[in-house]
Amino acid sequence: MTLKTKVLATAVASALCAPAYAEEVNIGVPTWTGAQAIAHVLGEIVTSRIGGSVEYVPGNNATIFQAMDQGEGDIDVHPDVWLPNQESFTKQYVDGAGTVTLSSNPYLGNQGFCVSKNFAAAYNITDIADLGRPDVAAAMDSDGNGLGELWIGAPGWASANVNEVKVRDYGLLDFIEPLRTEEAVKTARIRDSIAKDEGYAFYCYEPHAVWYMFDVVMLTEPTYDPEKYIMVQPSDDPNWYENSMVATKDDLKQVQIAWSNSLTDRSPAIAEFFANFSLTANDVSSLAFEISANGRDPSDVAKDWVAANSDRVDAMLGL
Repeated sequence: MTLKTKVLATAVASALCAPAYAEEVNIGVPTWTGAQAIAHVLGEIVTSRIGGSVEYVPGNNATIFQAMDQGEGDIDVHPDVWLPNQESFTKQYVDGAGTVTLSSNPYLGNQGFCVSKNFAAAYNITDIADLGRPDVAAAMDSDGNGLGELWIGAPGWASANVNEVKVRDYGLLDFIEPLRTEEAVKTARIRDSIAKDEGYAFYCYEPHAVWYMFDVVMLTEPTYDPEKYIMVQPSDDPNWYENSMVATKDDLKQVQIAWSNSLTDRSPAIAEFFANFSLTANDVSSLAFEISANGRDPSDVAKDWVAANSDRVDAMLGL
């Protein structure tokens, strides 16, 4: 056999032995900025380092988990699963159906309620109970309905359900109106309230770009007590509001990615990478800041992060 023949035979054999799959993934993209940032970091590593193809699919938590459960590739990964906020989904699909895998490399998240430092100083606001003072509530009433506005989260967020129960169980409903809008509306309202020296309170969490964008402070709450934190989500009980009781601060959260088990067969290199993927809370805050505050495209922010963290990416890829 000539050298040319050997090379040709080797090439044919390699082609025949090559896997029939293509490394591709559809990444779910929830509405909050941190999730968008992580989604694009995942996608950038898949495309630039693994050589796969990526589609970004907007969706809420329920939609993304249902698609991962179905395993047909419509959505393969959730980039930012907050636990126990989204525990109803992980219990159903990770623990129950066994169709979704949850990463074992979480970062820590902290949740609470915030006001601007100027507002806090002007009205001596330090604790969540201060929002129930008549003078504070009046300063937060921008529409004249007699109730101060408190943004509790976006539609579809499990945390917004928790916060709705908290407002009730902290005894604030006579003074405060809990509002759900998209996060962009909340961000604009923070900026506007600070510019106009008005009162405004909102659900806040770490990591998040808000800590880089504005001078804000998180209010104190009663120390986390599991006996006073009984939260039932709508996916588990249509009477979730009546059957929940939350009168304490949230415990620190574990936040990680989750992916469809079917991805292991369809795109094993991507699934292996997901198992090793890891970010810190500071990573997420800085990424979100670039997107929210500096108005940069998430894909450009992700490219810069991957280029600047090559050694960390190599470790995630087992190199």
